[in-house]
Amino acid sequence: MTQNRHISSLDRMLNPQSVAIIGASDDGSRLSGRPLRYIRKAGYAGRIYPVNPKRDVVQGLRSYRSIAELPEAPDVAIITISSKLVLTAVSECAEVGVGAIILFSSGFAESGEEGRIEQQKILGICHERGIRLLGPNCLGVFNSKIGFFGTFATSLDRSFPRSGNVAIVSQSGAFGQHVSYLMTLRGVGISYLITTGNEADVSLDDALSWAASQADIDVIALYVEGIRSGNGFVEAMELARRNKKRVVCMKVGSSATGSHAVSSHTAALAGDDAIFDCVLRQYGTHRVRTIEEMVDVTYACAMGRLPKSRRMGVITLSGGFGIHICDMAEISGLELPALGKDVQENLLKILPYASVSNPVDCTGQAVNELHALAGAMKLLLSEESIDGLFCYFGTVPLTEAGISKALRSAVLEGTRECHDKPIILCMLADQQELRSYEEAHLLVFEDPARAVTAMAAMAKLKESEQARDSAGLTLAKPLEIPRRPLSEYEASRILLEAGVPVVAQTCVATKIDCIDAAKRFGFPVVLKLVSAQLQHKSKIGGVILNIGDVAALTKAYDELWRRGSAVSDATIDGILVMPMAPPGIETIIGVIRDPIFGPTVMFGLGGVFVESLRDITLRRAPFGEEEANRMIREIAGYRLLEGTPGKASYDVTALANVLSRVSVFAAANADQIQSLDINPFVVWEVGKGGIALDALIVSGKNMTSEVGQVVPIPETAA
Repeated sequence: MTQNRHISSLDRMLNPQSVAIIGASDDGSRLSGRPLRYIRKAGYAGRIYPVNPKRDVVQGLRSYRSIAELPEAPDVAIITISSKLVLTAVSECAEVGVGAIILFSSGFAESGEEGRIEQQKILGICHERGIRLLGPNCLGVFNSKIGFFGTFATSLDRSFPRSGNVAIVSQSGAFGQHVSYLMTLRGVGISYLITTGNEADVSLDDALSWAASQADIDVIALYVEGIRSGNGFVEAMELARRNKKRVVCMKVGSSATGSHAVSSHTAALAGDDAIFDCVLRQYGTHRVRTIEEMVDVTYACAMGRLPKSRRMGVITLSGGFGIHICDMAEISGLELPALGKDVQENLLKILPYASVSNPVDCTGQAVNELHALAGAMKLLLSEESIDGLFCYFGTVPLTEAGISKALRSAVLEGTRECHDKPIILCMLADQQELRSYEEAHLLVFEDPARAVTAMAAMAKLKESEQARDSAGLTLAKPLEIPRRPLSEYEASRILLEAGVPVVAQTCVATKIDCIDAAKRFGFPVVLKLVSAQLQHKSKIGGVILNIGDVAALTKAYDELWRRGSAVSDATIDGILVMPMAPPGIETIIGVIRDPIFGPTVMFGLGGVFVESLRDITLRRAPFGEEEANRMIREIAGYRLLEGTPGKASYDVTALANVLSRVSVFAAANADQIQSLDINPFVVWEVGKGGIALDALIVSGKNMTSEVGQVVPIPETAA
């Protein structure tokens, strides 16, 4: 099926005009009775058909003995019966032409081999008849817009969510109903909940794609336990980004990748969770770590305004809380730019007792001069360098009605002309008061730290919306990479063919050839052992640097052969000769083939930064130079590349070009490469490019070693 068919085929499940409940109980408190009770209580206007062979009436509605007795084929059938009876029920649904099935029942693939076989039988029937199957072992779905609550979520006993611009997609039913209830308490409008359970048919990708295709949805809260199809998940996220949906994701479970070759430095640094995290970031999805953060960020994004940048303004009635917001802003990556001279002078005219830097401390005296507070808010919101505003009002909204009402009037007046900048009020207020602010598109948080975290998330989502994806990249034709371990010389030749600048080099088998090559390159030179079995040559002294003359070269040549011969399980193909490269900033570029998401590119600074600090960043291949530039700027050590006072900056443009080329090469040869390390890739000053000094490729294919051939220095590295 195409993705579009997958999306449209869920419409009968999520927007049904008729529903059958197989195994419907007359007791509305039972799992099998809850969907019927909820649907009726919510005012669902579609046709409802309880199916229970033991009763003529269920919860006041006529009951049918079997699905075959129904007056029509329902759009969706909810199956609540024992797993032993499910196969028969699904067969009957197929016979009458049911459009979709929601299967609550457990005891299938999650319970063992016998259950897995039974699940496959059910899935076979559904595939044969074109029935979409949700579950088994799921909590179901709801569509609050039409009052369809095809779920047994106990949280609905307390309240139904109001419809709104949020959808929840969750692999866990318990998480789905938990976060739905918390969002309902927060006042977030939720139109759809989809829980996927065992995902025998409808997967997380299908549900996410469907939600991303709904015109009435702006924000999707996503809960992930595991990804079955990396490509399917990425396609769903790309669809969400194209349709300008903000996806807020919580992913549980993290572990080191165990399936990659231990000889790869990149594989040792990148874990499953780090790769998942980079994929979310790359495709514009914001990852949260707690349920509280998911609720906060979803609430903030649902309001509709995202900041154009990370530059924020702060107005506070308390200097201490202003400092607290500043501290949290720095931790979260937000900026508090200094206000312009004109703005500060105008602020002092209306608030002569205030501190008018950023944050603007109005002190508690502003409560007595709320018109001045309104003026200050207008000034900050009109400042071009400010793209979002925090206001700390503490407990003022809890005071006597006159003051709280006056504060609300001042705030509404101060923000009346602002329609594009997010405004967060940090204060304590009762629910009615809080809603009155939210109706004016103002966000309210009790905790300033949580407010800052939410604003930072919105800023990151805005940045991802403005970023262009790599959909237009053209992959090169795959290279011929034979099956066997590669030496550094062979790996370097492959990279050169892929467009990566590689240091000039030749592989020699005799001392005379070594001297000739060194003279051609010019001293000083480097000698390395060439062996596919010696992936990390420095451990046995297989690299000798900075050889300055023929005498030193002859001695180094003999010593390398001696050291190589001492390694009994290594075949020495020759000695690699290359010139000493000019100094620069050492970086590491790597690729691993993740079992879920495929080729993934790693980047970091070399030396202590990668070994001890693990200062790396990752991207799924392929990507363009714009994405590569964002990737480079993510590492903590970027300032070294950017340059410091008195020191030159380095050629980030050339580095981004190489990262993109490596990503395209990795994607084009995904079935041939297990991992790749370029360590180091030296970057020179702006305009001078960079060059790979060492290369390692772990693959299923490789080429025959050749000796005596000079690999020319590429123009980009000259």
